Amino acid sequence: MGRVANKVALISGGAMGLGKASAERLAFEGASVVITDIADKEGQAAADQINEEGGKALFIHHDVSQETEWVSVIEQTLAHFGALHILVNNAGIALSGTVLDMSMADYHKQNSINLDGVFLGMKYSIPAIAQSGGGSIINISSVAGIKGAPGLSAYAMTKGGVRLLSKSVARECIEMGNNIRVNSIHPGIIETAIWDKLGGDNVGENRARISEAAESVIPGGKIGQPLDIANGVLFLASEDASYMTGSELVIDHGFTA
Repeated sequence: MGRVANKVALISGGAMGLGKASAERLAFEGASVVITDIADKEGQAAADQINEEGGKALFIHHDVSQETEWVSVIEQTLAHFGALHILVNNAGIALSGTVLDMSMADYHKQNSINLDGVFLGMKYSIPAIAQSGGGSIINISSVAGIKGAPGLSAYAMTKGGVRLLSKSVARECIEMGNNIRVNSIHPGIIETAIWDKLGGDNVGENRARISEAAESVIPGGKIGQPLDIANGVLFLASEDASYMTGSELVIDHGFTA
């Protein structure tokens, strides 16, 4: 029996990177997984791979900034798997720029995905998880939600918001007595495609940037891998973390130490 056997997990932004790794890890440990993303081709491929390997997965197109789409995703999850126990609010974007440089359009776009999407995910998942007997909500924040990130000030704002939103909703769930735990994960420098979108002309250039960033701020210069975060997701989703709620799990190889 896996650590999340017979559970149903919903992972937003699950087509690639941390989300895909988390979906695969949860599926390997026995969960039925719903992968949502705006990247249809990659999301369907991720779900197909899990199904081909003997797991259970469903892909749903999903823009996390849209309230109506959250309603639909939860309805489809319950219709397909009959329950919901685990929510991983993973979808997010990183737009670089100082507070002087960033346009209001980019500010609102980033906020709508990184923070509004997390709020909406919890708003519409909590009743379904409670109806299923309780479970775990895991919100993916960042070390930028703990310490300042010059050049990523608006991004840091969203991730700091995720941290305190998680803590506040954790307390609300305790007061409601719905048996739902809420925690946040704060990755350090992890090798994912998000680095390809932070400037630079090509993938090679951005891979060089992540190496330089790790060497300058991470003790030992070690770059994290998506599986490092997925293992944290599995821990918080499982009963191993049954006494953890309102906490942050920092996985950063000493970056914030």
